[in-house]
Amino acid sequence: MSIKKFTLCNNEKKLIINFVNGEVAWLPFEYLRVFAPKLNNSAKQQPLIAHKKTVTLSAIENVGIHGYRFVFDDQHSAIYADEYLTVLIKEHKQRWQHYLAELAASGHSREAMIDITQL
Repeated sequence: MSIKKFTLCNNEKKLIINFVNGEVAWLPFEYLRVFAPKLNNSAKQQPLIAHKKTVTLSAIENVGIHGYRFVFDDQHSAIYADEYLTVLIKEHKQRWQHYLAELAASGHSREAMIDITQL
């Protein structure tokens, strides 16, 4: 599916994706950060990403045929191809439930490790 437009909803911490065919999908920032594409396709177990409940997607940059670079406020960035975004949309419920189960089993949390307040 070809992407027509992205809309960052910072209040709701979600990304709205409009497709050329008229379909609309949304994904939470935390979900996008937790399932950021890995740099390598190593068969090794990837570390569990925790403490990202309050993460914000701060910018999206077009990187041509490769996709879009998503820049998060925790200084992480990754390139998301159209195909990978489609997979994340289709598998959202299953991936999220599996992630929550892994998180609970590990004893980690979605909550930030420290609370930061801007005055």
